[in-house]
Amino acid sequence: MLAYVAYAMPTQTREERAKGAKAAINKIFNPQQQTFLDFVLGHYVSEGVEELEQEKLTPLLKLMYHDSISDAIANLGKPEEIGQVFAGFQRYLYQVQASA
Repeated sequence: MLAYVAYAMPTQTREERAKGAKAAINKIFNPQQQTFLDFVLGHYVSEGVEELEQEKLTPLLKLMYHDSISDAIANLGKPEEIGQVFAGFQRYLYQVQASA
């Protein structure tokens, strides 16, 4: 059967995807990164997938860190690392979750 075909998979809400990704995020990322990614996931759930676009990273950082990119860097690491965290966690939103 073609159950492995993406369109044959049951659809998930953004909230379900975020919940599924959170388990992986909590295992892989440090506590400061987890806090930021939880913030990003909240925006993804409420606003939509556009919140995951690369050009949204700086506005999200400014929003979370009260317009202080230097605070974001102090908490999350070098800009390249922040970009890798932001892009890297997104794969967990779309991985097939094991059935419980």
